[in-house]
Amino acid sequence: MINKLLTLILLFASITFACNGQTPVIETGVNTASVTEWIDASTHHKIKRLTNGEGNRSFYFHNNPFLKSKDGKDDLMIYYGAVEGNNQLFSLNLKTNESRQLTTHEGKKRGEIVGRKRRVVFYQIKDTIFTTHIDTKETKKVFVFPDNFKASISTLNADETLLAGTWASPEKDTILKNHPSKGEFFDRIFDAKLPHTLFSVNVDNGELKEIHAENTWLGHIQFSTTDPDVLMFCHEGPWHKVDRIWNVNLKTNNVEKVHERTVYREIAGHEFWSWDGKTIYYDLQIPRGETFYLAAYDVESNRMKKYELDRNEWSIHFNISPDQKLFCGDGGDSGQVAKAKDGMWIYLFTPSGDTLESQKLVNMKHHGYKLEPNVHFSPDGQSIIFRANFDGTVQIYAVEIEPSAQ
Repeated sequence: MINKLLTLILLFASITFACNGQTPVIETGVNTASVTEWIDASTHHKIKRLTNGEGNRSFYFHNNPFLKSKDGKDDLMIYYGAVEGNNQLFSLNLKTNESRQLTTHEGKKRGEIVGRKRRVVFYQIKDTIFTTHIDTKETKKVFVFPDNFKASISTLNADETLLAGTWASPEKDTILKNHPSKGEFFDRIFDAKLPHTLFSVNVDNGELKEIHAENTWLGHIQFSTTDPDVLMFCHEGPWHKVDRIWNVNLKTNNVEKVHERTVYREIAGHEFWSWDGKTIYYDLQIPRGETFYLAAYDVESNRMKKYELDRNEWSIHFNISPDQKLFCGDGGDSGQVAKAKDGMWIYLFTPSGDTLESQKLVNMKHHGYKLEPNVHFSPDGQSIIFRANFDGTVQIYAVEIEPSAQ
């Protein structure tokens, strides 16, 4: 009864604020479906819902969804939305909030790849890779995988000449089909030691090349943000059982391990590139679930710096601001590896010596963390963009970094 009364009071207060031309102050996730903007009652930061409808999905944290509008004045974000049972790619103008559907193909699309120079999105339907132009919506077929090499793309290199991805033994699909939940398939795929191959596809002439092969699970393929010949990949599987993070040079075929374990059950993962391509950042725990760091590995010197975090500040994913001075994180619930009692927040982090100072931006206690928020800084560095299921549907939101002056 008391909870219902509090909900009614909050709803009445939000209506009153709206009528007065002010942004309502609301507990995030409580009746926020009725408004498009509100101020988080816990943090006093303004939140804006960027999407409507159902089936919306922002990009995975290390996939860059942003580019400039055709006239260069505004920032666009590419995302997935649902249309008549099909996932389609959309562009969203972050200034005007105008959304445009880019693709119309039926069938499940895979790939979160934006070619900013070419002004196209790359995606895959079954065995075929397509591009769709972001301004004209012209769609072209790029490549069809041969019958003996059914694979998936996941990244585009810095000069936009090569796509890269992973081929896996067909036994992997059988495991996924028979054991669809992560808790069932994760160890099974790792233990199976199936053949995997990293490959590239030339965007202009369709040349398929094998880059690197191992009898182990390979994933998280990411080209360097600046060097078109450097590809980062990981040994997928339980983090405490693998040396996860690696780089391969496409010119020399040299493979280098990025992180060396120092103690039993030390884990490293959810790696991503800095914008200048000089640093690889990753979640580091020494050992697993006990001490928490955001690690920074310098690819030229091979030196690593650690920024320590509190248990509650640990995040499933971290990301870096456009000016490379700040970080953000999406927190986690008590079921995650950190077992945090108060970790359900969107965080802003400021480096301070060997630690990160945190600021809470969004109270995520009404969000189900089975859906990972996957935080991104907006291109202007003023907001953090994330996805959440506060209201029963998956939507994309932006929270302002500066506290509300209201």
